Amino acid sequence: MQQEKNAAGSRTTDLVSMSDLTVTLSGFLGTKGWLSGLDTRPYARDWLDRFGVEPLGVARPTGTAEVVKACGKAGVAVVPQGGNTGLCGAAVAGLPNAVILSLSRMTAIGQPDPDTGSIPVEAGVVLATLHEALEPHGLIFPMHLGAEGSARIGGLIGTNAGGSHALRYGMMHDLVLGLEVVLPDGTVWNGLRAVQKDNAGYQLRRLFCGAEGTLGVVTRAILKLHPAPRQRATALVVAPDFAAAVAFGTFLRHEAGEFLSGLEFFCDLGVGLALKHLPDLAFPLEKRGAVYMLVELTCGSPRVPLDEILGFSLEQGMEQGLVTDGALAMSDAHRAHFWRLREEQPEGQRLEGEQLKHNISVPPGKLAEFIAAAEAICAGMLPGVRINPFGHLGDGNIHYNLTPPEGVAGFGGEAGEIGQALAALATEMGGSFAAEHGLGRAKIALADRHRSRVERDLMARLKATLDPSAVMNPGVLVDSRPQRISFE
Repeated sequence: MQQEKNAAGSRTTDLVSMSDLTVTLSGFLGTKGWLSGLDTRPYARDWLDRFGVEPLGVARPTGTAEVVKACGKAGVAVVPQGGNTGLCGAAVAGLPNAVILSLSRMTAIGQPDPDTGSIPVEAGVVLATLHEALEPHGLIFPMHLGAEGSARIGGLIGTNAGGSHALRYGMMHDLVLGLEVVLPDGTVWNGLRAVQKDNAGYQLRRLFCGAEGTLGVVTRAILKLHPAPRQRATALVVAPDFAAAVAFGTFLRHEAGEFLSGLEFFCDLGVGLALKHLPDLAFPLEKRGAVYMLVELTCGSPRVPLDEILGFSLEQGMEQGLVTDGALAMSDAHRAHFWRLREEQPEGQRLEGEQLKHNISVPPGKLAEFIAAAEAICAGMLPGVRINPFGHLGDGNIHYNLTPPEGVAGFGGEAGEIGQALAALATEMGGSFAAEHGLGRAKIALADRHRSRVERDLMARLKATLDPSAVMNPGVLVDSRPQRISFE
């Protein structure tokens, strides 16, 4: 009886605490900054509509420290959210009564510094908006991905995004010079230094890149910029198979070297789905093929003969039997059409119906081997399954997406088994089952199974050290409960 009274008292205390927190947050955030009830629905579910429960509310501050401090004092979970374009459920609440902390009102863009090649931005800046802001200055931030019209800088940092130009410019952690982060207790780490060389201890800015909001909230960043290319050469190329595509990619890296900024691949199934569901999309070559590559060279000098380099590469590829057809982009509109054919691969498959999405990376030389082995695994588990691999040939990143067989509505129990088998295959090949989307809520079990206990325990100890109350995005990336590390 006493235990029941204690439990009832605890629930009453929790309700009072939640009520007090709601009053506190709505008080200093105002009606624009605090959303509750039905107003939280646009923020409550992830992009794939797989994860998310109704939160206590959505905080939309212009500065986050007070929100984090108030939630920590009340013992309420904080879920940082950028554009909510992630695919692993990291930016929505996993438990009721959490506060989603939206960065959508933190959108200031500072003045770019061409001498240091940097720019300060707030974490809520949309990637495409940053691209537009840099155009008059002759500078670029070289991160490009399909969701750039809605993805925000804080989310890109939190997931350590890659994108289509990582081959040349690196992933997000390579493009971040400095960070400002609100820690779980509400204190602020100011690491906004616009220098590339800073070896004064641990590289803290890299620790928060890919942490998925589990260690703190990124509020501002200093990003690394590059001069805008003054010329481009782009080609859409057809290869007879994935092995030929890998071989041609290796040739291009040797021949085009530092000018190679994009090396993408996709297959004919994906092209067919995109053409089927996007009627304004046209196929730009005379004949369809098995595998397509999108190749782009860029340079800051107009005196480098990029067209000659790319044209020679295509000729050599044809002579070696690695290329069967191709076309050079003759205008910016032509180039944009090539890129759209690649970028609409996910949309075409989404419009076809239910799908399984896997984000795999392997060493680039093993990409064809992985695709062949994965096809055998998937076809054996679900005969007739439609397989659509596409992605970043230059760095071995495969978006390995599946559509059910013709006439079949879904995947049933095979979905989990296929995911486990593909993760095991990638791990055996020295790759990763989480190339650029992170772990979120979706892939914690995969990480626990396919990464060493030492590695997982180190992550759990970092989490427990920086967030001992487990209020920062609990249930994402690692089990929030502190664990004892063992090196046995």
